Amino acid sequence: MKQLFRRDYTMVVIGQIISLFGNAILRFALPLYLLRETNSSSLFGAVTACSFIPLVIFSLFGGVIADRKNKRNIMVALDFSTAAVILIFSLALGKISLVPLMIAVLMVLYGISGIYQPAVQASIPFITQREMLMQGNAVINMVSTLAGLLGPIIGGVLFGAFGIMPILFISIFCFLLSAVMEIFIHIPFQKNLDGKSIFQSVRSDLSESLQFVKNEKPIFLSVLWILALFNLILSAAMIVGIPIIVVQILGMSDTALGITQGAMGLGGLAGGIIAGAAAKKIRLKNGYVILILCSLTALLMGISVFETVPKQIGYAIITAASFGAMCVSTMFSVSMMTAVQKQTPPQLLGKIMAVIIAVSSCSQPVGQAVYGVLFDALPEQPYAIMIGTALLAMGVSLYSKRVFAALEKESEAK
Repeated sequence: MKQLFRRDYTMVVIGQIISLFGNAILRFALPLYLLRETNSSSLFGAVTACSFIPLVIFSLFGGVIADRKNKRNIMVALDFSTAAVILIFSLALGKISLVPLMIAVLMVLYGISGIYQPAVQASIPFITQREMLMQGNAVINMVSTLAGLLGPIIGGVLFGAFGIMPILFISIFCFLLSAVMEIFIHIPFQKNLDGKSIFQSVRSDLSESLQFVKNEKPIFLSVLWILALFNLILSAAMIVGIPIIVVQILGMSDTALGITQGAMGLGGLAGGIIAGAAAKKIRLKNGYVILILCSLTALLMGISVFETVPKQIGYAIITAASFGAMCVSTMFSVSMMTAVQKQTPPQLLGKIMAVIIAVSSCSQPVGQAVYGVLFDALPEQPYAIMIGTALLAMGVSLYSKRVFAALEKESEAK
């Protein structure tokens, strides 16, 4: 009898709900606390940039580690480690300089996330029936999306009412509870006996992936270039710009920022639903149109901070634009990744995906640091930053038209 919610899978799902919720409120509260305490856009941009680097690096290692080590033990160890890191942070707060402390903690947390999620994803085929695998992955992704939606909203309410400390203690409790639950999960594991270390495996996987791209699919290099530019220009502007605009420029509450970031999570959920429902109608050769729509959301954010626009109206515009940006970017990601999957041999699929995500994201920390400096340098003209961002992103979108048309043509031929 086919059954999805068997014991081990159910415990993984519950553990994910608890762990991802703790992670979501933490990722919302820590950068906001830094921005509130320092009131410096430059520091905010620099710290968020530094924290993102380990996520990019360790995402390459995460898949290899998940294949070579006991997945349950990875999840248990990382949840306990996260709880310990937050406990140390809470004890050190006020005793150590805030900026280096925040950089260290966020780098560790993002690095842990880069290893943790591949372990969860890799465990699903071992604890679900083959016929239920798609449903199993869908539930895990839904849990992640809902955590990204509710975490910032609840985190905003808690931070606005009680400050940072209760959020730290709630997060510690979440990670400890998740770790204890995961101890009792059984995930089949067979030790890898090929004799390679993790570093050797990563080097071998990267080399094999790059050789495939270079020799078989050079069009992927053009795709990587476009994605890297878009992350440098637009994604970085959203990550740094939205908190600065909502909190510093519009002077809204912490709860308001949580609602705006929750709207981004809701946009991602809506984009995924639309992409699934209209899969046959979304053509990758029209991907540049989706990117243009995404670029227009930055233009709306620029309009939201015009002096003639009332602050409440500006807040409504930036929240709606945040929803729209995540919605259309999710639609684009689904169509683009599907085209890549169709053209990649099964034995290279995980490696190619890891390389695409990591390489295309490398530019984002640079953009985050630059935008932090720009918002400090132009405190009276934030609209100029966002409108300039929109224009540059539109230029990249138009440039991508030829590349996506070629990628779709190869996908259909395959």
